Amino acid sequence: MGQLEDMSMFVRVVDAGGISRAAEQLSLAKSAVSRRLAELETRLGVKLLNRTTRKSSLTEAGQSYYERAIKIIDDVTELNTLTTDANTALEGTINLAVPLSFGLSHLSKAIDLFIKKNPKLVININFSDRQVDLIEEGLDLAFRIGVLKDSSLIARKISPIKIILCASPEYLKQYGTPKVPSDLKNHRLLHYNVSGKSQWKLEDKQGTQHIVNVYSKLIANNGDFLKDMAIAGHGIVSSPTFISWRAIAIGDLVPVLSDYKLPQVNAYAVYPQTRYLSHRTRELIDFLNDYFGENPYWDQGIIT
Repeated sequence: MGQLEDMSMFVRVVDAGGISRAAEQLSLAKSAVSRRLAELETRLGVKLLNRTTRKSSLTEAGQSYYERAIKIIDDVTELNTLTTDANTALEGTINLAVPLSFGLSHLSKAIDLFIKKNPKLVININFSDRQVDLIEEGLDLAFRIGVLKDSSLIARKISPIKIILCASPEYLKQYGTPKVPSDLKNHRLLHYNVSGKSQWKLEDKQGTQHIVNVYSKLIANNGDFLKDMAIAGHGIVSSPTFISWRAIAIGDLVPVLSDYKLPQVNAYAVYPQTRYLSHRTRELIDFLNDYFGENPYWDQGIIT
């Protein structure tokens, strides 16, 4: 192995949080990674990591080497990308994390088209609503929906995500249609609990904000489940339109309080700012941006 490969392996060990996790990501034996790390330290004449049975931590020399190694690796990667013919087919693997409901409902067709356009690529997708650690889990990219708080990531907006209130016609016939936000206190509300918040914030056309405290007997961490419960007549749900659009189109759900808006969020492609973004990953981000865009297909035709 050359010095650049050993350098890349060392960076992977640091990012993964230890030799065992790095060996797993690299599909290598733990002993092989340990041996190469020891050989690198011997060659450099310094100790890079303080290793215990449970975890590893950088030495002062290791921290300096790590920061410089990242820059060198990224510079080499960028040089290779710029040198490669732009018309050469994309190759390699893209490790991607996407939210479960969005991924299953909307990503299949997009990835199908992208793979047909780039048949030499390998796409490895992690479907999960939890916010995975991209570096620790060896991911190139994550698709996230909401308000981003992690300043260690670079984000590119892919598409706006609208949130609406809706219920089944049968529910509204039985319990009545709310006319103003305060009417919601007399209704059954279905609550999505991933955010940890128990309030809905609605804004009227004058810009005045109305706060609705949500007390729900049906709480879930999956939007598709809550949509199905709303269709079954169990209450009013706050739903992203990418989940509820088909049910609205065929009349299984009806938007309510359409004169009021819930805060809009966005879908983002995010990646670590400490990493050079590969050409294949950039191409995927560009493709998803073009595919979904500022007026995604699920919002077209919805009258709220």
